[in-house]
Amino acid sequence: MIYGIALFPSKTLQDLANSYRKRYDSHYSKIPPHLTLRDAFEAEDGEIGDIVQYIQKVVKGCKPFSLEVYKFSSFHPVTNTIYLKVKENEELVTLHDKLNSGVLKGEREFNFVPHITIGQDLDNDECSDVYGRLRLETIHHEEMVDRISLLYQLDNGTWTVYETFKLEGKE
Repeated sequence: MIYGIALFPSKTLQDLANSYRKRYDSHYSKIPPHLTLRDAFEAEDGEIGDIVQYIQKVVKGCKPFSLEVYKFSSFHPVTNTIYLKVKENEELVTLHDKLNSGVLKGEREFNFVPHITIGQDLDNDECSDVYGRLRLETIHHEEMVDRISLLYQLDNGTWTVYETFKLEGKE
C-alpha cells in the first residue's frame, strides 16, 4: 500500500488554497490542501506497526510550531506547479528531517521546499499566466500546527487519513 505523511492546515487556510485549487489543481478531489512532510512510499501491512511507532517517537520530541504562508511561488520550469510558500523554521525542518530518516528513510527526488500546492499539471502558458498574476498579490497567514497525519492512498487515487499524531514537544 502507498502511504505518505502530511500536515493539514486550518480550515481558513484550506479554504483559501481551495479557492485556487478547484480551478488549477488536477488533484483537487484526491486530497485536501496539505504540506507534505514525507513523500509517498510503499509499505506492507506488516510494516505499518513499526512505522506508526516510529512516528509516535518523532512527535514526542517535536513541539507545535508556527506555519507562516507569505507568498505565492512556482516550481516552473522544473514542474508547472504553483504553491503557497511556507516560511521555513527550525521545528518544521527538524520534523521533516526526522520523518525522512529511520524506518522512513528513502531517496528524495527534490530538496524540501515547504509549500501548499494550489495548481499543478498546468500547461506552460496557463502556469505562466496564473503565476504572473498571483505573484503580484500580497498574502500573509500564520497559524500554529500541533498535529500531523499518516495517510494512505485508495485504489481510486484519493488519500485518506490512517492515523493522526499530536506534536508533544517532550524528549
